[in-house]
Formats: sequence, structure tokens, C-alpha cells
Amino acid sequence: MNRFKTSKFKNTTPKISKRDGWISGVRAGSNGFQGNLIKASCDFVAFNTDQGGGGMVGVVTVEAAADGKWPVTYMACHADQVTDLDFSPFDNDLLATCSADESVKLWRVHGEEEQAGEPEVTLSPADGRLETVLFHPAAQGLLAVSSSRAVQIWDITRNSALAVLEQHPDQLQSFSWKQDGSLLATSCKDKKLRIFDPRAQLTAIQSVSGLASNRDSRVLWAREDWFLSTGFNQVRQQEVRLWDSRKLNSSLASASLATSTGILMPLFDQDSGLLVVAGKGDSVIDCYEVSSVEPFLPQVSHCLAESPNRGVALVPKLALDVGLCEVMRVLQLSDNLIVPVSYQVPRKSGQDFHADLYPDTVGHTAAMSAEEWWAGENKQVGRVSLHPDKRSKPNIKPASRQPAPPLSNQKSKEKSLSSSELSSGSSSMAPSRSPSSTSGLSSSCLPSPASTASSRQMQSMLGPSSKFRHIQGNVQHRDSHITNLRGLNLTTPGECDGFCTSSQHVAVPLAIAGGQIAVFELSQPGKLPDTALPTIQNSVSVADFCWDPFNPHRLAVAGEDAKIRTWLVPEGGLTETLTEPECVLQGHTEKIYSIKFHPQASGLLVSSSYDLTVRLWDVQSGQEVKKLLGHEDQIFGMAWSPDGTLLATVCKDGKVRVYDPRKSDKPIQEGEGPEGHRGARIVWVLEGKYLLVSGFDSRSERQLYLISAASVSAGPVGSVSADVSPSTLIPFYDPDTSVAFLSGKGDTRVYIYEIVSEEPYFLECSSFQSSEPHKGFSFLPKTLCDVRDVEIARALRLSKTTIEPIAFRVPRVRKEFFQDDVFPETAVWWESSLTAASWLNGCNTQHRKISLQPKDMMPVSEAPKEAPVRKYLPSSVYLEEKTDEQKKDELLNAMVAKLGNLDDPLPQESFEGVDEDEWDD
Repeated sequence: MNRFKTSKFKNTTPKISKRDGWISGVRAGSNGFQGNLIKASCDFVAFNTDQGGGGMVGVVTVEAAADGKWPVTYMACHADQVTDLDFSPFDNDLLATCSADESVKLWRVHGEEEQAGEPEVTLSPADGRLETVLFHPAAQGLLAVSSSRAVQIWDITRNSALAVLEQHPDQLQSFSWKQDGSLLATSCKDKKLRIFDPRAQLTAIQSVSGLASNRDSRVLWAREDWFLSTGFNQVRQQEVRLWDSRKLNSSLASASLATSTGILMPLFDQDSGLLVVAGKGDSVIDCYEVSSVEPFLPQVSHCLAESPNRGVALVPKLALDVGLCEVMRVLQLSDNLIVPVSYQVPRKSGQDFHADLYPDTVGHTAAMSAEEWWAGENKQVGRVSLHPDKRSKPNIKPASRQPAPPLSNQKSKEKSLSSSELSSGSSSMAPSRSPSSTSGLSSSCLPSPASTASSRQMQSMLGPSSKFRHIQGNVQHRDSHITNLRGLNLTTPGECDGFCTSSQHVAVPLAIAGGQIAVFELSQPGKLPDTALPTIQNSVSVADFCWDPFNPHRLAVAGEDAKIRTWLVPEGGLTETLTEPECVLQGHTEKIYSIKFHPQASGLLVSSSYDLTVRLWDVQSGQEVKKLLGHEDQIFGMAWSPDGTLLATVCKDGKVRVYDPRKSDKPIQEGEGPEGHRGARIVWVLEGKYLLVSGFDSRSERQLYLISAASVSAGPVGSVSADVSPSTLIPFYDPDTSVAFLSGKGDTRVYIYEIVSEEPYFLECSSFQSSEPHKGFSFLPKTLCDVRDVEIARALRLSKTTIEPIAFRVPRVRKEFFQDDVFPETAVWWESSLTAASWLNGCNTQHRKISLQPKDMMPVSEAPKEAPVRKYLPSSVYLEEKTDEQKKDELLNAMVAKLGNLDDPLPQESFEGVDEDEWDD
């Protein structure tokens, strides 16, 4: 009888929404993850993004805002790339993320105006890089997370895993919960499918060699005891197989798709039995129906998308439009779009509720707690009706919604080193920001983002503007690049700039045991040889390093063994590996954060450490000369004042402190600094009258603060927002122009501001954009700038394999003159007139200054004034009104001019005729 029975879903048709229904302004993450890169709840859509180096998640609402648009917001979630994410089936606002930083975090997602700043729960499975995370389908607060070889089961109210399943012999590629959460299926690179019962035993209860290829595969539980696997067959075709978990000796059915390298991502709708499969990188979305009789996998539809798939997600059933007979909705994530694909059954829509298409579906109330499930109970989640008249509406958010109680309140009071401290219940959010649409350009100058469009307009109309606002950053010719860099250490501590340069050398840390540092010559650009180069062997991992400003050959290196070593690089560069330092400075009891040389006194060095002290060293004698106290948490950054009399620090406890080291070991001033705890930097600006601090606010948005050095306790006098990113903005300040350049490790943009002492304090300039993230930015001495080309700064940009010089120029018309308004006399900071001992005894000095003006150039301020040349007639000529008589006279005069002079004889009058007698002939 079933032979003639037809399915009511056999004619289900995919309908790609119109373009105004597409979500734009997204920046999808990398395809190199095991997850689908996108997940949806009834209210929100979350997706992986490359924004901020990959440690962020994009969030957008399922439904459009009142203006018909979808504002995309971004959350800074992890210190490394987010590998997978999942929404709780019982809480539309609860999002779990896992990352390559080996942690799982739970976030409370709110509306379009703001995003969470701190996670509600942080779990640390301590099993290496985490690949996928999946909530339990029936129990509250229970999830599973996988690493490269194993799956762990976690109760989010506990500080340790409930169960750690047996290690797989090869790469674990995917896992899936059964509908009631009693079993868990996995697929592995060893071509085997395994079934686990986590509460009965940690080893697999069943396994089968069910995959024909060891290429990436997926497993997904379907109806009752059936589950699906996707992968590749022996002829490299994409393949879907249907299995019965009670009889794993062979599959029930299989379906072969196209010959493609795209990894198939399966999605299954429990109510309709429809299966959607889409290959990563493919432009096709196929739909099958999982039937209980042969043929088990009949194809329903074949949908061609406009752009390749990065990921796909299923919108929950409760969010569908039953009035349109919509039985399933798929969200396709492409490079910069999210495209909804609605699967509809062709029926008369908008009239009656078609109950045969919409059986009761799984609700939002958990069937049991995590403790009940772990005790052995199996319960099904209660079902609810999709009929509009019968549907409850608990998920509709009123305008003044109260935040949900924090999950941290549910945590047990146990302490564990594997789990971080939980945040408070407040969930602050960051404003919406769309990623730049020009991120693919090799280099360009783009307007920096302002806080709001209206403030930007008001500033352009009424407020002051910078003469550097049109500054242009350009990558220099390839002949000046240092290329073929290998083995770079790209994971230096956050307090380290990544690499540093003197007027002659560039120092770059290497990812080689022993804390080795490569030194390259600025005078010798080009491709480096493939063979090993001589290095500095620091013997321990490098924490921070910097060049001596008064000796371009001396490099100070702070190690993780709490020691500082100074090294002398020979003139012309390294010819052999250095193993013996010039001197070793010992005194700190724990790992060092950062080190800085004194700007005036030679041989004087300052360091900060995990022991919460700041120490001053005399490099010549190798002795500690001062120890500063007063810090209560991690020291993010420190900076000397331009005259070298004061030292400022910024700390994780949110405080900015100013010390006078020669007078007291305690701070002489203390005030509020950045609220966020991710990192911060500090630098003196405006002749030492102000402090510029870069950090994060409570919503993890990067901020710049300007603090008066005379009244630090009063707090910032001005601030400006940059963007949302996990990396700290590292500032470089040019005292000659009062221009600050800021960029973070892993960023593609360099923000540029002119700092002024009056409101609005920060004058925006065009920012520099690169095509790929840089690993560090280091600025060269001012004397290396080409003043003839109005180059006000030159920097080196470190990428994975190259060091590129970047020239920052101000566009000017009369370049034949020296632009003395942007090139004042500059300090000779590479000369010292003080020793460490004389400075400690109370002596102060200032650097002498020199002019950068070439001898053959005249200052533009003395250039002769050019007489203005009018290119066009004045507007009065065009706007003058004429009478009808004047217009008639002009027309007649023009016609007469064309006819010429009427008094002149006609041409034929000059012709010669014939005589009269000739006519007779």
C-alpha cells in the first residue's frame, strides 16, 4: 500500500527572498572550521567573522528593524579564532561559543543597540583547540564540546566536565545528539562512525566503518534511531548515507551528489523529515526527504544560489510563517551576505491553517535538568502547536525588557583552576558597526569611523579640522621590502609591540626554542635566503624587547625567567649567532611585562613585572637603582614623560598612575583609566601636558582617552571610540605634528588622529588600510622621512613573511617649497647629555633641536604669493537678464555677420562676357 502513497512535501519549493530581504554588511569567517559558521534562534542569528582577527562573532536579528534593515553588531568573544557557536534550544538569547583559545563561553545576546561585554560563564576543558559545541536537546544547561580527538560533556553550573569520552584514534570530525539526548554519534577521520552512551560508559557502544573516504565528514541524528552521515565516496563524489543505529552493519540508503571538494553540511527538520545538504564553497543547496520506506532518500529540490556557501543554518520552527505554508527556512551565509531561502509547500496561503503540514513541534521548555539527565532519566521536550490562535508568545520582547538572570548565579561555589571567574549579571552592549566594504583593497586612505553620523556632520560644518586630515599612507616599492621571512613568533604577549626597529636594525622574534631573535639591516632589503640566519639566542622565551635610543646597536630583551639581557649587534648586522649577552639584569621575582629606555639619560631602563613592581636599572653597572610600588593588578603599559622626569603607568585595575621615581616609590597622582580588562597602552602627548590612553570600555569597544597630566584624578577630559576588536591599539605619537597613529596586532587598519588641547581633542584624519592583517607596526626616526615629498612619518609593517615600509604623506600643491608648517624643528633624541647616575642625582635636560629643511629649498611661509587666476567668467555674466529687444538685435547682428558686407560686388559681376557680334554666330 505504501508503494502508491505520496508525500505531501514532495513538491516543496525553495524560494530565495528578494534582495531587500538579504542581510548585508557581514564579513564571514574562514571555511577551515568543522562547524557551519552560522546558527539561528527564534530571535537572533550569530555567525563567525574575520572581523578583529577572528575572535569575534557577528549578531543580527532574525526579523528586520523598523526601517526594514538588519543592523549587524559584533561581539569580541575570544582571544583567538571562534571555531563554532550554538544557541540554547530553551533560551533564544543564550549563545555558546568555543575557540582555538581552548575555552567555551556563554553570552547573553540582547538587541540591535548593544552587545554583551563579558561572558556569563566561561568553561575551560583544557584539551587543546576546541572545534565544535552543541547544546543538549532535552536537558537545561548541558552541552557537549569537542577537541581534535575527544568529546566532553559539561553542566554549565559546574566547574568540571561531567564526562570525557574515549579519545578517538584520529581527527574527530563531527558529533550529534539524539533527539532525546540519550545517545551521541561521532564521525572520525579513521572512516568510522561511533555511538556513545555517555552515562553508561565512556567508550563507544557501537562502531562501524561507514565512511569511504577519510576526507571531512559530518554526522546528524534524524528520526528516532536513524542518523545521517555525509562525506565522499570512493570516486570523490559527495555522498549522504542513512543509518539505523540498531543495525550498523550496513546503511539503509545512500544518495550521491556532485563531484566537488565542498564539505557537505547537513540540516534536518524533525517535523517534516526534510533534509538539506549544502557544500562549503558550492553554490547549490539540495533538499531530500527522509522516508520510512523505499526509496529512503528521494530528492525534493535542487536550489542554485547566487554566491558560494560559507555556511548554512536552520531557523527554528516557531519562527516560520505558517500563513505562507513555509515548512522550513534556511539561512545561507556567503562572503558578505546572509540570504534566507524559504521552503514552501504550494497551497492556498493566507486562508486556513494547514494542520497536516504543521504537527506539534518541540517547545522552548526543557524536559529535565542536567542533574536529572546525568542521573539516568530520559524525557522528551514538550510540544507546542504552531496554530496562530493556539501559540503562546513567551518570546516576544517588550520595549523595556528586563535582562535575564545571569547564569553565574547558578554556578556552584566550588573553585577550580580550569574555570575562570564568572562575570556579574550585567550585560552591556556595543553599538552596531558594519565592516568596511573596502577591506579587500591593497592600501587606501579611508575615513575613520566616527561615533555617529550626526556628530561627524556637525564637526565638518562647525568644528575644527586637521591640516593632516587628508594624510595618505602608501606602501613603498617592493625593492625596499624585506621578504621571505620564516618562522616568526606571531604570539608575543599583549604588552609587547611584536617587533621593534632602530635607525639601522630591525629585531623580530622567532618561534624557535630558546627565545631566538632575528636582526635585519634596514640598509639591506630584499629576499632573505632559505638557509638559517644568525640570531640572538636569548635562552628563554621573549616577553618584550626594545632598542637603546642612544645606541642603535644595543637591544634589551626581557625574558620569561624574570631577567633582562642586553645584546650588542655588530656594525653591519649579525655575522654569527650571539649567545653571550652584554649584561644580565636580575631582581624581578616573576615574569616581566614590558621594558622601556629613558628618553634623556643613557643607560637607564625601566621594567614592569608580574610581581606588581616597576624597577629602574642602570645598564652600565647592571644594578637595580629604584623600585616603584602601588600597583594592585597586571601592568598593561608604561611611558616616560618627554623630559624624563615622570613615569606613567596604566593597570588592569582600571587606574592610571603617575610616578616621580626620584622622589617617591609611590604614585604622586592616581585616577580612573579604561574600564575594560583586555589591555591598554599609554603615551605622553602635547609636550607632556596630557596622557593619551588606549584601552577598552565595559562593552569591549576600543577607546582612546585624553587625561590632563596636571589632574589625573579628575579622569579623562575627552574620549573617542574606535571599533570592536580583541587587540589593544598600540599608539605612536609624533610630537612635531601632534599626530597619533594607532593600530593593533592582527588589525588591517591604522587609525590616525591629530591631538589638540581643546575640544573636541581628537581631530580625525584619513586612516590607512592594508589588504591583510599585520603582526606589528614600528615607526622609524623622523630623519628618515622624505621631506621633499611632505612625508611626515615612516613606519615598518610586519606581516607573516615580509617587512614593508609605509610612508605617510600630506598632499600639498607647492612641493617645490619646504613645508615648514608641518615640519617644525625636531628633537635630536638620539643624543644624550645625561648619564643614569646624573639623572638619579637630580639633573634634568632637554634635547637640542634641528631643522629638517634642505639647503636648496625655500620655506613655503616665505614663498612668493601667487596671483589668483580666474578660470571662469564671473557668474554675473551668465546670470545677467536681457530684454527681448536686446536679444533680437543680437540675433540680427549675428545673421548679418554671416552674410557679410552688402556693398561688396557679387562674384558673377566680375566674370568676362562675349562680344555682341559673337552672338550672331
